[in-house]
Amino acid sequence: MMDLIIRRASEADLPAILKIYNQGIADRIATLEAEEKDEPYMRRWFAEHQGRYCVLVAELADEVIGWASLNRYANRCAYDGVADLSIYIARAHRGKGVGKALLDQLEEAARSHQFHKIVLFTFPFNLLGQALYRKCGYREVGVFRNQGMLDGKFVDVMAMEKLL
Repeated sequence: MMDLIIRRASEADLPAILKIYNQGIADRIATLEAEEKDEPYMRRWFAEHQGRYCVLVAELADEVIGWASLNRYANRCAYDGVADLSIYIARAHRGKGVGKALLDQLEEAARSHQFHKIVLFTFPFNLLGQALYRKCGYREVGVFRNQGMLDGKFVDVMAMEKLL
């Protein structure tokens, strides 16, 4: 994608970030969240994602088509060097390299903020996401059985990691 721009997110991007996130929630392939989010939720979320815990967006032809964030892994100071990641791509742009472009820049941001490791949690059936992560050097750590509930059914969650 020649004209794809990866940049730090601004408050003006929140409506697009919210729309893409809600697509991910509705599609049931990327998160245990079951209820769509609203603007006040995203504003609070964005306020917590400043500094080290940044949000990046992928923009194509002046439209935000994906986003990624570094998230706090745990509140204990022992884990200050570990970040959790989130990546969400608009439905029409999945599988086209947007996730890879975001992940590459997110890893650079993580290094610049002194993170030594990124972890992520994905559904074992999210093969497209896993393919991206493996291609970028992430390894499977293991699978948490019945880790959460989604639509009244237990769901397994796979943990992956990459040392930076």
